[in-house]
Amino acid sequence: MIALAAALLISTNAPAAEVVANCRSMIPTDVELKGRIVLRSRKGIVQAEYGYDLVRKAGATDLKLTKDDKDVEFEKSGQILGTDVTWSDLTLDYLWWDDVSFDAEREGETVHGQVCTVIVMKKGDRQVRVWVDRKTGALMQAEEMKDGKAVRRLWGTRLKKFGERWMANVMEVETIGSGHRTKITVEELKVEETK
Repeated sequence: MIALAAALLISTNAPAAEVVANCRSMIPTDVELKGRIVLRSRKGIVQAEYGYDLVRKAGATDLKLTKDDKDVEFEKSGQILGTDVTWSDLTLDYLWWDDVSFDAEREGETVHGQVCTVIVMKKGDRQVRVWVDRKTGALMQAEEMKDGKAVRRLWGTRLKKFGERWMANVMEVETIGSGHRTKITVEELKVEETK
């Protein structure tokens, strides 16, 4: 039903805010994710690996990282522990920003063969460009922008069904020009369905 609503919204030239709201509606509000964050060189050599537990409940998000089964302290601003991953990558907080507009020059670009609507989101001096699949309304790719250029990119590489819900269970994040990238895997997903 959500996928059908997304296709109808996008095909009827809905405003950018509606496309983003539809994309946001596909993300569970109360959820617990467990998985791994793995920093690798371009040659695939593991440079660091962390376990994570992310819990979002009643609008608040909590993230716990572990290394060798011990809790690890980290800052929520910037990249986490030298990886390419930020708090925004894990929480997708930019989908809740109010300043959204279409990127007309990139309209119709494809990601993994899916034709996308491309939207730019802004908050203060932060800017993120996202690709939303026109058929499903799903977020396909996101880029953090600085001075009009992409500095980091996030994209899904694999889908998995958790219960009745399909979602990307492997994502890649790359800091452009860094020589490394970080893989985020989702190993467990628990959703508290609203009644």
